[in-house]
Amino acid sequence: MKELKIIVCIKEVPDPEGPSSAFEIDSEAKEVIPVGIPPVINPFDESALEAALLIKDNYKGRVIAVSMAEKTVSPVLKKALSVGVDELIILEDGHYKDLNSTSVAYVLSAAIRKIGGYDVILVGRQAADWNFGQVGSIIAGILQIPSISLVQKVKIEDGKVIAEKLGRNGYEIIKAPMPSLIVVTSGIGDLRLPSLKDIKEAYKRPFNVWHLADLDIDPQRLQARSIYRLLPPPSRRRECVFIDGESPQEKGERLALKLQENKVI
Repeated sequence: MKELKIIVCIKEVPDPEGPSSAFEIDSEAKEVIPVGIPPVINPFDESALEAALLIKDNYKGRVIAVSMAEKTVSPVLKKALSVGVDELIILEDGHYKDLNSTSVAYVLSAAIRKIGGYDVILVGRQAADWNFGQVGSIIAGILQIPSISLVQKVKIEDGKVIAEKLGRNGYEIIKAPMPSLIVVTSGIGDLRLPSLKDIKEAYKRPFNVWHLADLDIDPQRLQARSIYRLLPPPSRRRECVFIDGESPQEKGERLALKLQENKVI
């Protein structure tokens, strides 16, 4: 079997493990602003990375990671190189700010077409920032290739992709011709840990940066997300009140009055 060309799409997001108090809501600009939260590779995309590396381990292949943003932090994305990705391509341009899912898929599809000769495309089921979960299926539609969602295991056999698709009461076995796009769930397993040596070598390795002009893209087709309203969550402020009294009965009466006063009962 020929060497497979595996493309995996990854996204840089604010660390979803950060406390909610570290995110500020700008209702005027309709933006969520992380304060002191470091960027990480989207955890769902790490599952897609692991799936790509498992295919490489089992069937021999070349893994190319593609990431897109208005501006990226390359040391974060170089984690992909440290775990075994062969090539990292960063799509970076000011036109990519706050794009909707269709426009993101359009740009990624243009990059995938430029790479060419691919056999399998892997994406995470959703991004941890907006959680839309649409980009993978739209990419498959643009490229006119089969798409299998909610996949927890992937095999290659006789030039076809065989995937375990998570179902409500178990799983289904889906077979599709290559090239195919696979939307991976966390059931595939955690991303492997790189060694210290691999991390150091990854920081020295070069990567490619493609701007809008490097792709066959019509800027007029790029549209921003449309947010009707963005409001901060309700306040979770709590106030502790100590109820005094000469006896348990008196304390109970005062507690009941306090609860009535605050319309709890």
